[in-house]
Amino acid sequence: MHIARRSILGALAGTAALTAAGAPAAASGFAASRANGPTAASTTSGRPAAATTPPATASEAAAAALARLLPRHHGQVTFRTVPPRNGTDAFRVSGEEGAILVEGSTPAVQLTGFHWYLRHVAHAHFSWTGAQTDLPDRLPGVRTPLVRASNVTHRFVLNDTNDGYTGPYQGWAYWERELDVLALHGFNEVLVYAGADAVYHRTFIEHGYSDAEVRRWVPGPAHQPWWLLQNMSDFGGPVSRGLLDRRTALAQKIVRRLRELGMTPVLPGYFGTVPPGFPGREPGARVIPQGDWGGFARPDWLDPRTAAFGRVARTFYKVQQELYGATSMYKMDLLHEGGKPGDVPVGDAARAVEKALRAAHPGATWVILGWQDNPRREIIQAVDRSRMLILDGISDHYPNVTDREADWSGTPYAFGSIWNFGGHTALGANTRDWADLYERWRTKDGSALKGIALMPEAADNNPAALALFSDLPWTEGRVGLADWFRQWPHYRYGAADPQAVRAWDVLRRTAYGTTRADGWSEPADGLFGARPDLAVTRAASWSPKQLRYDAKEFDKALPHLLAVAPALRRSSAYRYDLLDVTRQTVSNRARLLLPRVKTAYDARDRSRFRDLTRQWLDWMTLLEQTVATDERHLLGRWIADARAWGSSAAERDRLEYDAVSLLTTWGPRDSANRGKLHDYANREWSGLVGGLYRLRWKTYFDELDAALAAGRKPKAIDWFALEDRWTRRHPGYSAKPTGDIVRIARKVANKL
Repeated sequence: MHIARRSILGALAGTAALTAAGAPAAASGFAASRANGPTAASTTSGRPAAATTPPATASEAAAAALARLLPRHHGQVTFRTVPPRNGTDAFRVSGEEGAILVEGSTPAVQLTGFHWYLRHVAHAHFSWTGAQTDLPDRLPGVRTPLVRASNVTHRFVLNDTNDGYTGPYQGWAYWERELDVLALHGFNEVLVYAGADAVYHRTFIEHGYSDAEVRRWVPGPAHQPWWLLQNMSDFGGPVSRGLLDRRTALAQKIVRRLRELGMTPVLPGYFGTVPPGFPGREPGARVIPQGDWGGFARPDWLDPRTAAFGRVARTFYKVQQELYGATSMYKMDLLHEGGKPGDVPVGDAARAVEKALRAAHPGATWVILGWQDNPRREIIQAVDRSRMLILDGISDHYPNVTDREADWSGTPYAFGSIWNFGGHTALGANTRDWADLYERWRTKDGSALKGIALMPEAADNNPAALALFSDLPWTEGRVGLADWFRQWPHYRYGAADPQAVRAWDVLRRTAYGTTRADGWSEPADGLFGARPDLAVTRAASWSPKQLRYDAKEFDKALPHLLAVAPALRRSSAYRYDLLDVTRQTVSNRARLLLPRVKTAYDARDRSRFRDLTRQWLDWMTLLEQTVATDERHLLGRWIADARAWGSSAAERDRLEYDAVSLLTTWGPRDSANRGKLHDYANREWSGLVGGLYRLRWKTYFDELDAALAAGRKPKAIDWFALEDRWTRRHPGYSAKPTGDIVRIARKVANKL
């Protein structure tokens, strides 16, 4: 693979040299240098013909995307499709002022090339959080053509949990832009869980269940990812026929657009999840009860060795193909997070699951998550490893992960990161690990590293992490972090600015300077969102117990950001970053203040206790004001999105509860308390901070104060009862942002 990549880069560089010497724009030379490679419809890279688009349509697809993104400038850009060579995606960008030529192997790769140009020549960019598109009327020319080839085949994106934690009720307007942004960042494989509910619905109606029975079994959209992982069912439902139809239509638009862009939709495969009572509906069926997950009863698992499994799998893949077409990659996590094989040999089960996949889609790749003990060694040993891709979810998590070739017997894998769990708004990622491990693991002898896998549990956060991680496949050699973070604010805000560089250097050394040495891949979440306790160290049960960097050092970023030149403060990118740094600065106050509150309480110093708790609530007020300035930080927006999918008042209420409960109790009492799922998806959003979170801490502080006054022990508070009551009957919240983030950020900076 390295030899092939050097060859294509040499060919592209030769074309670049001709252009630089004054030769005509070398599209023909670029294509000719690769004329012996496969056609655009071939599949040496493991992607099927169905995932690519004929050249004429491909150019139109990239042009249409650019028209959506840059309506004033798109006419100045010409896209041209050239075939990949030996499975290597590549792009080349050249041209004069106002006439830019982008050549690439797919529409998505062409957009990646244009975005590379946009960042490094025009000093602008797009992200899933904020953009900077203040461009001159005529796009600047390219002095030296930009030439890049991907150093891996697979560039996978989105976590199984994404549809729950990012936006289960997002519509096509959101997804259209999201797919454009993912293409701009170089991804070519996108997990699509939307619409899977309709596949299961039709499948099990064909196997003896009524329409109503299946719809009761299917959870609400916010909770469906965990049903698709075989962790739970029912909660947040039942889903209506109308909702199923609308979600099907959305999923069809998503997969259609992915194919237009030359990207591969990764669809869920079938590995045996069945509704209750399945043996009574299907002759010869044998199920293995799966026990408990987080306080939920897991759905039964159909023994894959049985003829009944084969029949259900055939129906599943037939229905799925009728609705969404075939693809080349199917995601299945067999026995995920504590699944129980019972008396079924795991290797035999894996062979049967693979056999069913191959019967429906002979050339498909089985995609599986590398997480905890998944995939089990018995699975790896039983299947065709050359047609499996493992998405390593802990590449940057645990320091004892050092040899994936030995761990997975040479199975191809993607270097992955899960820097976010549950949609926490915490800022940061282990970028030092990415820079160190990716290139070292990829280039070592016998490496099985064939891709990247960007898998935060919720997307649309940490834009610097998105950009840096997605740069890995397009960068020659090891990424230099100091240089990368020095360049980032240049195109993030539109021009060089020394204060912006200083701010991002602080962030590089603090929030983005952590490593897996401490056994974590995510930043610590905020204590304002925790169930109150004077000794609490985290809000979610599986989050870090302490900040992974120096909070006082982090504070230095905010004054620098506020000092950025006024002309660079107009973009949504700057406003988002200012909000994020302000929010994190305020959030960190809780970890500094809570020990002092505890000391005052333990000393029974009521005056000091009341003063400190007032300070705590004042900081919460500032946090609420901070996040209220951005639409993406509004609980009201989340609720409005959910309610918009309902066709009756009852359904709208049900969908709202599905969406809001995911952020608060997560599930019923047993799951929230015994399963420890409460606040797993905590986030610093307007409506949560000023609503539930403030209510909890005010209730708690009032009780402690009353206990001090009366000289008694504080009474126990039933937190689930309070949370569930608020989740079901909370005040109304606005879906529109309010306030000025610059003014609020200055107020925060003055209080530090």
